[in-house]
Amino acid sequence: MSAIYLTLTAVLCLSCTALSGPGSSGGVVWRDFGEAVTIQCRYHEEGQDSLNLQQGLSGKKSVLHNDGISGKTNTAEEFSGRLQLNGVFPNLDILIKNLTSEDTGTYWCTYMKFDRDSLLDKEVKGSGSVLLVVRAGTRCDEQQSDSNNLILVSVVICAATLLGITICFLIWIILKSKMCTAKKPRLVPNNDVYEEMRGGRK
Repeated sequence: MSAIYLTLTAVLCLSCTALSGPGSSGGVVWRDFGEAVTIQCRYHEEGQDSLNLQQGLSGKKSVLHNDGISGKTNTAEEFSGRLQLNGVFPNLDILIKNLTSEDTGTYWCTYMKFDRDSLLDKEVKGSGSVLLVVRAGTRCDEQQSDSNNLILVSVVICAATLLGITICFLIWIILKSKMCTAKKPRLVPNNDVYEEMRGGRK
């Protein structure tokens, strides 16, 4: 467990350092499992051709691509049906719904612009990049609740078993006492009759 915490701490530190760079609003956003987050991608200059929302420290994983000219949007398969766009290009609000732990990571807003000098597309970083951390608090609460219920049921069963054993033991003691009381007394020979028999023989 300590290795996991150290790794997570290292990722957080690296991400926060990267997010504090130029052209980024930066920040760590905490969300619970199943909630939503809005990433506000902004760029202060005009003339951008497209917007890319990328995930990861190096920004290698493309989450969303929005063409500013045609308005067409392509979404990564794992985010299909969970993304919603609001605003006017290039300033777009990207809503990610139904968050899971796999959505944890750094999200970058990058724009593509055609460079007339080099005749190539040039990538520039916009503002709004965030580090998203999804907490699985809801699942933990459910597991904790199930665990508490299991403990309660176990305690009730043990108490009922102990009570049953105690009742059976008391019944056994009562029955044994009654049996001892009900036994007939032992017959003792009558000495007078014995003396008469002896006298008759004489």
